[in-house]
Amino acid sequence: MKCQFCNCADSRVVDSRPTDDGNSIRRRRECINCGRRFTTYEKIEVQQLLVIKKDNSRELFDAKKVRSGIIAACHKRPVSAAEIEKIVSSIEQVAYNSLQEEITTRKIGEMVMEELRKLDEVAYIRFASVYRSFTDIPTFMQELKNLVNDERRE
Repeated sequence: MKCQFCNCADSRVVDSRPTDDGNSIRRRRECINCGRRFTTYEKIEVQQLLVIKKDNSRELFDAKKVRSGIIAACHKRPVSAAEIEKIVSSIEQVAYNSLQEEITTRKIGEMVMEELRKLDEVAYIRFASVYRSFTDIPTFMQELKNLVNDERRE
């Protein structure tokens, strides 16, 4: 790590501690050459994850898009922001832990629906109606019947 004051490449770590959010390490360093102190932050480098869309185009994974879809499905439902964040974090973790460089929107959508189904059935149906693009009443009714049948089995 180069000193910001004299550009010397040698420094020693005086103090290390995690940041408040726990996502990085704050290091207090002292330059070997000039003796001045400076702070650096060390953070895990996250691999880039590409999302394969329905039209086979690709874009970077964006947790904000997942969050906004879940928020829309949970509008006026008794679902807390913490529960939404938990779902988003869970999906993000599964996506990155798969060790794949790409994931389909289909896989992401299925994960969201699985989590919403456990959390709030109305939010699940709302999300599914948009995600699965129900085009008619019979298709929508079939999804409701599947939900009811699954409830009876549990």
